[in-house]
Amino acid sequence: MSRSARQQRTTKETTISVVLDLDGPTGVVSATTGLPFFDHMLDQLGRHGGFDLVVEATGDLQVDGHHTVEDVAITIGEVFRQAIGDKAGVRRFASGLFPLDEALVEVALDLSGRPFIAYEVPFGEVLPLGDPPFNPEMAEHFWQSFASAAGITLHIRLREGRNTHHIVEATFKGVARCLRDAVRLEGGGVPSTKGVI
Repeated sequence: MSRSARQQRTTKETTISVVLDLDGPTGVVSATTGLPFFDHMLDQLGRHGGFDLVVEATGDLQVDGHHTVEDVAITIGEVFRQAIGDKAGVRRFASGLFPLDEALVEVALDLSGRPFIAYEVPFGEVLPLGDPPFNPEMAEHFWQSFASAAGITLHIRLREGRNTHHIVEATFKGVARCLRDAVRLEGGGVPSTKGVI
């Protein structure tokens, strides 16, 4: 059974195309959004998630990166929800601690069908990353938009960290690893007493 999906999203602000295969048979990961640091984070999401992931986006970056980041997150979330289907046989839950040098991020998630996010990742001085710049505060909005569209419960907390790049990257790697674990097939039925998720 193929656990893959693709989708396009066009608004007055952005044009987004996403292709996702949860089982990553080819190892192809690429992201082109016009925001190099964001592309780097999406690459981490695909590679550490074990997914095939292709993201192409154009947006009104002359305004700022907000619309591009938000619409990419929504589209990836919608494609993720399509690809996972009825969730029969998945592990469903995953959690862990994920370091990147001095940064340490805690992630827990549930493929619950109930969108919710708890995000506690404070920054000291907020430094734009890349050129054109990615605002690190947009990482929270990315995860909110993704979790809502994907229908997952997601908790992300910073345990330690000073370097803005390391903190943001640790969140993307951590969520990716937890998604990889949660979508793993290990049984035959839907992991819920309700019979559906």
